[in-house]
Amino acid sequence: MLSGGQALMECLLAEGVDTIFGYPGGAIMPIYDALYDYTDRIRHVLVRHEQGASHAAEGYARSSGRVGVCMATSGPGATNLVTGIADAIIDCTPMVAITGQVASHLLGTDAFQETDVIGITTPICKWNYQIIDPDEIPEILAKAFFIAQAGKPGPVLIDITKDAQTKLMSKKFEYKKVEKLAGYHPRRVPKIEQVEKAAEMINNAKRPYILFGHGVLISEAVKEFQAFVEKTDIPCASTLLGLSGMPIDHPNYMGWLGMHGMYAPNVMTDECDVLIAIGMRFDDRVTGDAELFAKQARIIHIEIDPAEIEKIKKTEAPVVGDIKEVLNLLMPLVKKGDYTAWKNEFRKLEPEEKLKVTDRDLGGSDQIKMAEVVKMVSDKTKGEACVVVDVGQHQMVAARYYQFKKPHSYIASGGLGTMGFAIPAALGAKMGAPDRNVIAFIGDGCFQMTIQELGTIAQSGLAVKLIILNNNFLGMVRQWQQLFFDKRYSFVELQNPDFITIARGFGIDGHKCTERESLEESIDKMLNHQGSYLLEVVVEKEENVFPMVPAGRSVSEIRLE
Repeated sequence: MLSGGQALMECLLAEGVDTIFGYPGGAIMPIYDALYDYTDRIRHVLVRHEQGASHAAEGYARSSGRVGVCMATSGPGATNLVTGIADAIIDCTPMVAITGQVASHLLGTDAFQETDVIGITTPICKWNYQIIDPDEIPEILAKAFFIAQAGKPGPVLIDITKDAQTKLMSKKFEYKKVEKLAGYHPRRVPKIEQVEKAAEMINNAKRPYILFGHGVLISEAVKEFQAFVEKTDIPCASTLLGLSGMPIDHPNYMGWLGMHGMYAPNVMTDECDVLIAIGMRFDDRVTGDAELFAKQARIIHIEIDPAEIEKIKKTEAPVVGDIKEVLNLLMPLVKKGDYTAWKNEFRKLEPEEKLKVTDRDLGGSDQIKMAEVVKMVSDKTKGEACVVVDVGQHQMVAARYYQFKKPHSYIASGGLGTMGFAIPAALGAKMGAPDRNVIAFIGDGCFQMTIQELGTIAQSGLAVKLIILNNNFLGMVRQWQQLFFDKRYSFVELQNPDFITIARGFGIDGHKCTERESLEESIDKMLNHQGSYLLEVVVEKEENVFPMVPAGRSVSEIRLE
């Protein structure tokens, strides 16, 4: 008979898990003892902080399309996972988090490192469960992996008491993957009458417009979506997390929209007659004032989670189902329209944006601009790298100036906006897609949130390229204080350390670029380096990111300067 710890390892193998991100501790030590005998089949990545484990699991899941797995001990170990779990639920990232817990007879006694992790994580998990009997482990783990992936993906947490890890099972280990679960029936195939109504609205539209989001990538429907766009000839734009769901040079792709998105995609939402929302949730960073957003349009909303339908915007034609299934059913029903004049209306707005935003971002200053760095990296990698970003100005600049050519190429903390996301997520992304070039753009403030994970990257032996865009400010907060708080710069200026020396202390080579004349040479050196590398680029200190829709305002009020 297997112990609970051994049973857990067998469950992970049965689910095809090859990588775990974690940190050992007292309450999870029996599981780590069992893992000792499985290191030839399961790779464990020792992070430097449990938050790094959950973000790395996110990066792994986002680049590979598989479930990310992380582990931590009880108490502070478990609570340190919480930020990554919350990030995963809002960005629909499949994750299984496994935590150790005090022995079952100590539950509720405030024992050493006891925390009610089930109570803490209930609002931010698709499901969580506490195991106190090793016989439960196979069934509960099978459910966990099914729920993490089924329907709208998300995190699941399994808490295992220490005695359940050490005790032997009372029966022979048997593992059965869950294919369906009583009481949980996410709809994959939509109702045909919903599809037919959507097709009728699309075929009768004069100025249709597609807004697509992360759901297109999650459902692996990139090919189907592109075929749908090409058959109908409808212009489309992406949300921030929808980036890379459509090649950036596709003639129907108008850019991305949202608070710092492109000018034309934002403005034209107020001009369409039918808005086709695919795998997006009308987040406030997309809509601004939701009551004013596309108020003239009839809305079709294609979404796997029925809870998202009409949560924000009234929908005339909801279609609940997996995007790939929906598009396959829509394709025979939709017709090609003549939208040349309609698409030209988007293009007419582009020169003004180029003059006021792009030309300014790519020059006109003695100091290096963030956009220059991103564009040069994009050109040299031909838009094919997997780009991981942190949160802030650099996040928006990377979204604008990296020319994405391949799916699953923009990995960001979208809904939660977690500073410190990028370093561990980049490591996880590289492990999930080892053959891809993984490049992280990080602000100097964000970098110091999880700087300790440089040790994890160095120990992993993988080539992760890290670029700090250093303006010695919490740039986005400073921008808001400048624009909306009368330039009252309250605690946003940073006295930064010597990042390159710190990186070398961890065993990662790097250098600092301060002059435009040496920028290209610096980027080439980073890209050609065989292992992990840190490039710090000192950029313009008080640069602002535009366009910008002020918070709570209509997208028609977007500012170019």
